[in-house]
Amino acid sequence: MDFPIFKTKIEGIKQSFNLNDPIERKKYFELKAGQEIKKLRNYLKKNTFVAYLLGKKNSGKGTYSKLFIEIVDPENVAHFSVGDVIRAVDQEYKDPKKREDLIKFLKANYRGFIPIDKALEELDKRSTKSLLSTEFILALIKREIAKLGKKALFIDGFPRDMDQVSYSLFFRDLIDYREDPDIFILIDVPETVINERMKGRRVCPICQTPRHLWLLPTKEIGYDEKRDEFYLICDNPNCQKAKMIPKEGDELGIDSIKDRLEKDGKIISQALSLYGIPKILLRNTVPVEVAHQYIDDYEITPIYNYHWDKKNKKVKIIEKPWIIPDDKGVPSYSLLAPAVTLSLIKQLCQVLQL
Repeated sequence: MDFPIFKTKIEGIKQSFNLNDPIERKKYFELKAGQEIKKLRNYLKKNTFVAYLLGKKNSGKGTYSKLFIEIVDPENVAHFSVGDVIRAVDQEYKDPKKREDLIKFLKANYRGFIPIDKALEELDKRSTKSLLSTEFILALIKREIAKLGKKALFIDGFPRDMDQVSYSLFFRDLIDYREDPDIFILIDVPETVINERMKGRRVCPICQTPRHLWLLPTKEIGYDEKRDEFYLICDNPNCQKAKMIPKEGDELGIDSIKDRLEKDGKIISQALSLYGIPKILLRNTVPVEVAHQYIDDYEITPIYNYHWDKKNKKVKIIEKPWIIPDDKGVPSYSLLAPAVTLSLIKQLCQVLQL
């Protein structure tokens, strides 16, 4: 199924915004979705929902939901990543002071075919190819939700296997959200985008600030003449202007996660075919030849290329729209996160019939 192109452009409006600036971003959302944001805020005063974010790894699940929370309602909406929950539980299990409370909770709430001690041992052995048991994950999710209280939820990372899709259809009943709408949010991002996102990721070795070499650079770019290589210099004011480095394995791009991407694709296809649960379809790209009909120029992701000015000993930065082939090979623009989140806001209003 082709994901439809969502129109964010408002005819007759020439105003533009810097979507990386929080103040400008707020104005952007008020202009393009002010009424929908107001309706959602009113809804969230007394109601909640459970939304499952389904997309391939590095497709922007956390980014879109966190931006939604920032713009719509930070108090009544929460996002959590199942992967982050599992990593936190792993650390708790290794801490003698916290282990007792964790085991006490699991004895009261876990139901499954693997003994609790064996399930906990599997935490250290987990990988992208060997997942923890679904029953164990459900218990951990229930625990996380109890910490958050009664809020609307974006759940990132569940379902993550084919059998978990069926579990998710009845999950709201298991967590006492019996009357709340549950929604699948399906995200379409070309693998070329995921590949480039991975290869260009950089992190500061001192403060762990993340950036991207050609999609989200720092203010200062360095150049190594011996290696003929450009690099980012950390611009966190509380850091020491360290040279940012790639994450281990990122240089391989999607080659390192091919199996995971294939499984994610199958889960999305299965979710699309389900009846009885509303679906929101988020698309990251717009074909270049029709883009002017649907989006504004400032909603397109820019890419930054660099040129070493040998004479003046400085890096020249060249900015242009990022054009990539989608999964069918069609030249397309990749959208900035606010434009995709705008689609999420408007479609959610439709699903909730606001």
